[in-house]
This record gives sequence, structure tokens and C-alpha cells, in this order.
Amino acid sequence: MSPNARGALFALLAFGVFATHDVIVKILGGIYSPFQIVFFSVLLSFPLAAVMLMRDAKPGTLMPVHPWWMTLRTGAAVVTGVSAFYAFSVLPLAQVYAILFAAPLLITVLAIPVLGETVRLRRWMAVIVGLIGVLVVLRPGQTELSAGHIAALAAAVGGSIASIVVRKIGNEERPVVMMLHPMIANFVLMGCALPFVYQPMPIEHLGMLGVIAVFAWIASRLVIAAYQAGEAAIIAPMQYSQIVWATGFGLLFFDERIDMATGIGAGIIIASGMYIVLRESRIGTSENTPVLRTRSRSETGTTPRVSLVMRIAGKKLAGEKKP
Repeated sequence: MSPNARGALFALLAFGVFATHDVIVKILGGIYSPFQIVFFSVLLSFPLAAVMLMRDAKPGTLMPVHPWWMTLRTGAAVVTGVSAFYAFSVLPLAQVYAILFAAPLLITVLAIPVLGETVRLRRWMAVIVGLIGVLVVLRPGQTELSAGHIAALAAAVGGSIASIVVRKIGNEERPVVMMLHPMIANFVLMGCALPFVYQPMPIEHLGMLGVIAVFAWIASRLVIAAYQAGEAAIIAPMQYSQIVWATGFGLLFFDERIDMATGIGAGIIIASGMYIVLRESRIGTSENTPVLRTRSRSETGTTPRVSLVMRIAGKKLAGEKKP
């Protein structure tokens, strides 16, 4: 098996595990507030964060070099976590993924003011086509936009902001700083909200929250293995396989059937996102390759980000510049 084929296989497995993770989020989201789910997800992820912290041999403090950028990233991660968990609990899985797949389009736009990236006509056209796909999924005027749709959009925007900030300050901030601040903020803020929404949880539901943390860790390790084995341009599009998992899981566990508008819109979004990834993989078309370096999973602040784990481990993705 070639390295790219092996990397693609690891990535497909990773996003299958991520999709299973989201099924559990959806099941628990039908019972508990997203604030409570996020709080316990973060709480149970701290042992993993501690392991990552112990593996970081670089000396320094946990104070950020860029406090304002870190504050923006932390706030975006908190919004993304709560919004994504809520969206999964009230919308069909495939519909949530279709909206979240707009993140690469938003990252492409945000790269202009934040990274000084030059976006030429072809990528602008891909962004516009992709946003049309989002409108096809949302169908404004035909269906009423629910709080779940707004939450999914907020998660896509928040995840894009968190990702682009990582590209902005990632070479100057310690990975553990970028990892811990969103987790601690989620822990504190969700903890403050917890007394107002808390419902007693039986041990099996606490166990499911533990499974969420474990699945996130397993999927992150598989994504790391994928990027270490294959090229980023091959691995990054594998995230779109989640729509297949979501369709199957939605039908199997929740009797969800993907409607034509969601299917068409998702297809448009995926096509535009893949075009942007392929454009960025070409030498000379993108100085910063912001989409290729997002590591394919939105930032939620509930688990360590894949790219940060790779930096702590001292690894680099194929094609990434040395700082």
C-alpha cells in the first residue's frame, strides 16, 4: 500500500470515529443541556491534556505571547463547542456536517485580513459557489431557520476564526498554551452555567461522556498518523467522508433521511472545499495554505486540537514550512 493510500485509510477511519463521537453527542444532547455536555467532556479530557503537557519539553510559562489573539481564539472555541454540540442534538447529522463543511470557505476569506493571503479569482469563485451551497442547505424562505441552524452556522464561523488565529500566532505561541486556554475557559464558563441546567446523570451516561473523550483522542491520533503517512492534499478532503457516516448513522440510529436540498447543497459545498484544498496544494497559489493547515476538524475547546498535538510531539505535516 502506498503512503498516500495508507494515509487516506487512516483519515477515513479517523472521521468515522469522529462521526461516532458525534452520534453519542446527539444522543446525550436529547437529554442534557449542551453546557452540561461540554463541561463534562472538557473535565474528562483533562487527563489527556496533562499527558500532552508532560510531553512538551519546551521551557516557558503558560502565559500567551499574544493575549488578545489568544482571547479571540479562546472565545471562538467556546462558541464553537457549545454551538456544535447543540446543533448535533437538534438537527439531522448530515445537515449539521453540511453546514460545518463551510468552514474552509470562511477560512479562505478570513485569511485575507488576518494572514495577508492573496485570494485570486478562482478561489473567490469557489467560495461564492460554496456559500450558495450553504443557502441550498438552509433554504431561506422555504423553511424556517431554527436555533439549530443558527448554532451550526455559529460553529462554522467560530471554528474558522479559531483555526485562522492558530495560523496567525501558531509559530510564536507554545502549543500547550493554545491547547489549555480554550479548555480552561470552557471548564470555567460551562461550570458557571451548570447550576442552572444540571440534571443528574446515571453512571452509564457519564460513561458515554468518557467514551466521547476517548473517541476524540483515538480519532485525533488517527488523523496524525494519516498526515504523517500521506500528503496533506490527499488527507484533508477525507473529512468530507463524514457526510457518508452521518447519512448511515442518521438512518440507523435516528431514522433520519437526507433530503434532496441537503444532499445537493452538501455536494456543492464539498466540491468547492475540495477545489480550494487542491488549489492550495499547488506551489505558488497560496503563501500560507490556511485551509490545508486547519487539520480538518473544527476547534471546540473540548479536546486538544490535532495540529497542536502534532507540534507538541515535534512532528510537522507534509509541506508545512519550518518556522
